[in-house]
Amino acid sequence: MNKDQWPVEVLERCGQLQSSLKGPFRDLLREHQLPDDFFPVLGQTFLPLAVWLLNRFKRSNPLVIGISGGQGTGKSTLADVWQRIYQEMGYRCCTLSLDDIYLTMEQRRDLAAKIHPLLETRGVPGTHDIDLGINTLKALCSAGKDSAITLPRFDKGCDDRIAERLWPVSKGEMDIVLFEGWCLGAKPSFASEVPLNEMEYREDLSGEWRNYVNQQLAGAYQDLFSLIDVWVMLKAPSMQCIVEWRKLQEHKLRARSGMGMTDQQVMRFVQHYERVTRNLLKDMPSWADCVIELGEDHQVKDVKLRAERSR
Repeated sequence: MNKDQWPVEVLERCGQLQSSLKGPFRDLLREHQLPDDFFPVLGQTFLPLAVWLLNRFKRSNPLVIGISGGQGTGKSTLADVWQRIYQEMGYRCCTLSLDDIYLTMEQRRDLAAKIHPLLETRGVPGTHDIDLGINTLKALCSAGKDSAITLPRFDKGCDDRIAERLWPVSKGEMDIVLFEGWCLGAKPSFASEVPLNEMEYREDLSGEWRNYVNQQLAGAYQDLFSLIDVWVMLKAPSMQCIVEWRKLQEHKLRARSGMGMTDQQVMRFVQHYERVTRNLLKDMPSWADCVIELGEDHQVKDVKLRAERSR
């Protein structure tokens, strides 16, 4: 969308916010290691979109906005951008990531021993603590002014959940909850499918792992997704772009912390996600409330807004 396509009331509110957001936007560029030419995208695309979402959907309190997108599409960055925008607008806002409710290393190793070795690797449906996610979202949605809700956190560097005593605390009522995750909104596949990639062919030829993943996705994950009020999709142009972007993500992680996967490790890791990701790329654009289409250069190519629900 270009500037002229946004409703007048959205543009007016954006104009009121532009000057006060310059500092926070500069901080975001530095923290997320984004190039300076990304600065206009924050003000011209993500700001009006944040305002439009509130104008269009703010009926419940809090409003739960789900941000879905493949590896490296920028979900956590977008959630951070919107959190700062909403806080500048005077709303109480917090973020939660699907990545932060992974099962512990011990729990995944137990799954690997009992069901399939591939379940030791975090990521796919079946490797999250869905009860933890549901309970956390429900607690945030029902929080009162004196509430203190702990928000789970996962350390990807050590591949394990952070000790609960170190979890951040969300205090008081929330107006907006931003929930981001790579497979939010994914639906189960009911077709019996052949191996999709080298990893599935070599390590799951019988289909035991992918059938378990599909069963999990058909169950409690749908209960978690039902708590989301608004659906936003960051749509990559292809699976290959997702692979390259995940490599870039790991490069940044290594530069920042000295820890992260090599390109070869990324290639194998992403194959765990490929089946569900491809299904999302085909299905979700038809029903999401907002689809942010990304180009191969990782820049926003288009924004498509859906006036009516079709899901």
